[in-house]
Parts: sequence; structure tokens; C-alpha cells
Amino acid sequence: MRITKVTFYQRKMLPEGNYSVEFIFDDVRRRLGAKIESSVAISKHYSIGLFRRIYNVIEAPFRQGDVNHITGDVHYISLLLRKRKTILTILDCGFMSNQVGLKAAVLKLFWLTLPVKRAQVITAISEFTKQDILRFVDCDPEKIRVVPVAINQRFQKVPKEFNESCPTLLQVGSAPNKNLTRIIEAVGGLNIQLHIIGKITPENLLLLEANKIKYKNCFSISDDELLQSYIDCDILLFPSTFEGFGMPILEAQAIGRPVITSNNSSMPEVAGDSAILVDAFLVDEIRKAVLNITTNRELREELVQKGFENIKRYDPDLIANQYCALYEEIAAGK
Repeated sequence: MRITKVTFYQRKMLPEGNYSVEFIFDDVRRRLGAKIESSVAISKHYSIGLFRRIYNVIEAPFRQGDVNHITGDVHYISLLLRKRKTILTILDCGFMSNQVGLKAAVLKLFWLTLPVKRAQVITAISEFTKQDILRFVDCDPEKIRVVPVAINQRFQKVPKEFNESCPTLLQVGSAPNKNLTRIIEAVGGLNIQLHIIGKITPENLLLLEANKIKYKNCFSISDDELLQSYIDCDILLFPSTFEGFGMPILEAQAIGRPVITSNNSSMPEVAGDSAILVDAFLVDEIRKAVLNITTNRELREELVQKGFENIKRYDPDLIANQYCALYEEIAAGK
């Protein structure tokens, strides 16, 4: 049987940033090592500026395989690839948030409308992301397949006695959608430690001081340091205003930590009934959830057990085999 050659197209990574998409497909390639012949085509230039992006587009067709898989962010490089052999993964449409005028039109054209047209199949990491794509692009819904993100096997159960006197609440990320300002307001005056991963704005630093919150902050950390942060925490506090998926939910649950997250975008889909869901825009609701989970041992234990059940839906081999079936389908011209 002929081995399918799959070219994974990836962005050139900026010196600082979140590169979860690269980790996702590194794992997929590893798990499919005996089933596909893979190569990674990293764009020569950062996805910044018109001429750098034009170069990335022109370079892409010289690196094609039996299947071309654009794994995120550089959607526009699909323009010169063979349509019938191209898969485009769209992680979310958050880049369209708060965009207006010419910039919104350019983003929609080159990151959604044309790339969707120039790909044979689109994969979305959640049903929410699929529906979001369809809000912006008129295409057959059957063209968009939902393939969720797998939980990294480095995240394994690590029991920890809950610190009832001063629990550590872990917040992963400090971008605007991570809702850090409301989180700080919600936990003000509580006897907790807030562990924030990500650079904190001067405004939020002042807010932390004003609310006399004990906090720890780190950024640009290693994979091992991120893993240790989950192990050391008592609760994941993740009430984002928007997520295309929400990987920290599953990472915390795999370790065995209860989760508070939002009732919007993809998070109810990812968490199911295994987390406390709150309105991310209501400070009092976030605070009530924190108080509830820190004072109710039975609730914490119930959420941890439900979390272990929930992550079974995101088994890495299951997800990798979904991609493998798709590569075989595209390679065969079905």
C-alpha cells in the first residue's frame, strides 16, 4: 500500500507567542509515523507585512505533497496550492473580532473567503468554530469537518491535597479575551493566590495591588514549567470571553484539578458538565463560583471525577486517526 505524503504548512514562529497549533500537529505526525510520510514546510517569513506574505504564498506550491495541510494562522498560502489536495485547519475566527472597515474586509478576504474557497476540506477544532466560519463565509457546511484538539499525554493525573486556607487559582493567558481584569475584580478580598501565566498590563498590576491580591506571575515559560503550574494549582480559573477551543480546561482536568470556565463560545462544548460555567462578563458570578468551589469539598471531588471522564473524548490516538482518514480521503481524490 502506497504511503501518503502529507506536507504540513506552518507559520514562522515569532520570538514570543503561543504556539499550541505546532504542538498539536507535532503529536499528530508522531502518532501517524507509520501511516503517512510527513514533511513540515515552515514559511520563510513571519506573517507580517504585504511583501513577506506574498513571498510565503509564492513559495508554498513548490513544497506540495499528496496532501497539503495548512495547520493554522497562514490561511492565505492556500491561494496557489492544488485545491483538490489541500486541507485548511481554522482554529478560530477571533482575528475578526472588533475589526471594521478596510482591515476587516482584507482579513475576511485573505484569511477566510479565499482560503475556504481554495481548500478541498476545512477542519475546525470545535462545532463553535465551524458555526463561526459559516457566519463569515458562504460555503457548504459539509465542507467543514470538526476534528477536536487532543489532550497532550504529558498531562497525567497528579493528586494534590486542596489548600483550604489559601488555594492557588491558575489563570492561563493574559490576552484581552482571557478576561484578567474581571478575574482580578472577582477575587479581590479573598484569601487566595492568583497565579497568572502571561504578561500583565500596567493597569492590571495596579488593580492587583489595589485589591491586595496575593499573586504570582510568569511568562515565556517552558513546557515543563507550564505542566508544573497545573500540578501546583488548586483550581483552574478560566472565564474567557472567547475561545476557539479552550485547551487549558482539558489540561487541568487531566492533572485532576476542578475548573471554572465560561458559558460562551466553545467552552461549554469542551467542558460539558465537568466544570462550573459562568457568565464571563459578570464579576459577581465569577466570584460566586470561586467561593462555591473553595468551600465545597464534595463539589470539587465531583468535578475532578467528571473531568477525568470528559478528557476521554479527546484521546490523542482517536484524534490522529481522524486526520489519517481525512488524508487518505484527499489523497484518493474522494
